[in-house]
Amino acid sequence: MENLAQFNCNVPLVLFVNGKKVIDSSPDPECTLLVYLREKLRLCGTKLGCAEGGCGASFVYSTKAHAKILSIDASEALKQEGVHQFFSADDLTDEQNRLGAIVEDERIFAKDIVTSQGQIIGAVVADNESIAKTAARKVRVVYEDLTPIIVSLEDAIDREAFFPEGSLRLEYGNVDAAFDSAYVIVEGECRTGAQEHFYLEPIACIAYPRDSDELEIISCSQHPAEAQRKVANALSIPCHKVFSRVKRLGGGFGGKETKVDLFVTPVALAAYRLRRPVRTVLDRCDDMAVTGTRHPFLVRYRVAVSKDGLLLAGEYKAYSNAGYSRDLSYSVMQRALLHIQNAYKISNIRIEGWVCKTNLPSCTAFRGFGSPQAMFVAETVIRHVAQELKLDHVSLIEKNLYKNDGDHTHYNKLIENCTVRRCWDDLLQSSAFRQRQTQVDAFNRANRWRKRGIDAVPTMYGIAFNVPGLDQSGALVHVYQDGTVLIAHGGVEMGQGLHTKMIQVAATALQIPFDKIHCSETGTDKIPNTSATAASVASDLNGAAVLEACRKLQSRLEPYRKKDSAGGWNAWIQQAYLDRVSLSATGFYATPNINYNFQTNAGNPFHYYTFGAACSEVEIDCLTGDHQVLRTDIVMDVGSSLNPAIDIGQIEGGFMQGYGMFMLEEMIYSPAGEVYSRGPGTYKLPGFANIPGELNVSLLTGAPNPRAVYSSKAIGEPPLFLASSVYFAIKAAIEAARLEEGLTGNFNLIAPASSARIRMLCSDTITRKFTDETGDGSWNVMA
Repeated sequence: MENLAQFNCNVPLVLFVNGKKVIDSSPDPECTLLVYLREKLRLCGTKLGCAEGGCGASFVYSTKAHAKILSIDASEALKQEGVHQFFSADDLTDEQNRLGAIVEDERIFAKDIVTSQGQIIGAVVADNESIAKTAARKVRVVYEDLTPIIVSLEDAIDREAFFPEGSLRLEYGNVDAAFDSAYVIVEGECRTGAQEHFYLEPIACIAYPRDSDELEIISCSQHPAEAQRKVANALSIPCHKVFSRVKRLGGGFGGKETKVDLFVTPVALAAYRLRRPVRTVLDRCDDMAVTGTRHPFLVRYRVAVSKDGLLLAGEYKAYSNAGYSRDLSYSVMQRALLHIQNAYKISNIRIEGWVCKTNLPSCTAFRGFGSPQAMFVAETVIRHVAQELKLDHVSLIEKNLYKNDGDHTHYNKLIENCTVRRCWDDLLQSSAFRQRQTQVDAFNRANRWRKRGIDAVPTMYGIAFNVPGLDQSGALVHVYQDGTVLIAHGGVEMGQGLHTKMIQVAATALQIPFDKIHCSETGTDKIPNTSATAASVASDLNGAAVLEACRKLQSRLEPYRKKDSAGGWNAWIQQAYLDRVSLSATGFYATPNINYNFQTNAGNPFHYYTFGAACSEVEIDCLTGDHQVLRTDIVMDVGSSLNPAIDIGQIEGGFMQGYGMFMLEEMIYSPAGEVYSRGPGTYKLPGFANIPGELNVSLLTGAPNPRAVYSSKAIGEPPLFLASSVYFAIKAAIEAARLEEGLTGNFNLIAPASSARIRMLCSDTITRKFTDETGDGSWNVMA
């Protein structure tokens, strides 16, 4: 202590740390070296500094959809035993606080104004998450309400609540001339609601401070490189000191592409400032209330048709509910506009898409990324046209489908290797569609209160991010002395079998058994600048990168194979090692010719297409609105499948998730912007009983794809839309019920086609006592 008293505070303290000279011009004489290293230099030196004393984080969310923040009082929370700190916007500069996928219009911590319930205002860090959650409820936030509160698409359209970038426009051909020459013009609208991702594993992350000012984050992100960049910006440290790792996800579906950043950044901030590991795992209700959903869409269409049912022109006005920020909403709208025709050739198209800004949690990526909502329009249109012309809609589908080769899309892409007609013909034959349609008609004539319907839909899904910078990936392949192989690549395993496929690619290229190969976790310290595992391209991108790395290794080992052909893999590896030949290789792949320009409607947005078709038969109870899916048949073109078992599983899973979107899953909100659907008790998910009684999936044969690894095709997103076959079969059954009451003509069935909507559209003396199928809307709102 006597030495401390004699310490000269006026003399700079000079230290050499990790080879660098550190000077403190005004050292604290009462600060021990360990505390100094930990708190001032942010280096390890104590148990806390070594990240052994972990903490839990919980968040303070906005309870208002549109309000000014007058004050935030965390004093009561900080008095709780075990609470360490409260973080808010005051702990970050404006630049550090910025967040957002493309445009940084979100904040880590809301400041001054909130524009949605569920925005993060602050984070409480405590000894564990239980204490942190209790303390977070004691943080007092005082608001001043602001108006308006916009929830639904209809409100947003009426108020012209659009983002300032304006609408997206796309025009192809001579639309006006086609309308002038039309035999008939058909007009209508269709509506799809929000859908919750409902992955099995809610959002979770943990951050560890390391020495040399490093930080390690382990999260459930589909985009670990983006999590790395967002954390680096929030902490004002370079990316090379942030290690972002992902082992595997319990499902993602797009919900963990951008929304994990909302939580990993404050958790990383707390870990970095406190020099302790910090973790959080969201409750299901918080996850649903905060992280956003699939975009609700409203599309108004006007279609010109020839006398024999040929689609001459289409004019579409599309509106999506983005929530309070842009997130990926403009990209979602772009893909929707590119898929508005589904698999049909329409020679003249004019489309305008508005992204609506509302006071709801920001919508985000979801399997299909805007295409299911758009292709739903195409199928609605073809049936509306058939009804107007009193023609068979299946014949109209066949008349308007793209040809095998030579057609151009409305975004100027030449169609090549088109197998949609093969899928369609195989489906109608394997499902015995025409015979079963006759049986359905006979059943409906014999039954008044139970009706059946059968219908079929095609699909055509473009494969690529259609953003050139994202269509790339890398891989790293190590071979060890015992002959085992370790693969690292830029994709995230989230239940889609990606690692299995990558092992298969490597095993085939290296000509060794699968059990010699292992896939490590995804990490930015192994593969830098990864793209999100999304857009169905993970197998294409990472498979090609793994293949390139393996081919490099094969070329290095080729002399040993030739010299000792009987020696075998392990002998070749051992000899190469002794000869000091590198047994590690990197691979890189960039999708060629992705160069589409939306403003000029020129260039190539997709690498190729995945095609398919599905037929479903249903039975409805006209008195309850309940339904059963009796049978579904699916034919998919997946090229030369890398793994048929995985691909069939993806088709089945995608179909069931699409079934939830079109039939069951309904997000509802209060007029004040509160999310009412916050768990399985208030949100109906597909279950075992919803699986079709008979489900037949077949893969198209003899259709290799020269544009992807080993002639395979992407399969993650394309099957989802095929579930609309259930929706349209339901609509056919409702039409049969309405005929019993003398009702004909087109009717609008909003998706999801819930039991209540089915019941009310099966008109009878009971339903006619109600003027509106949805009530007066005073207690809940569809976004």
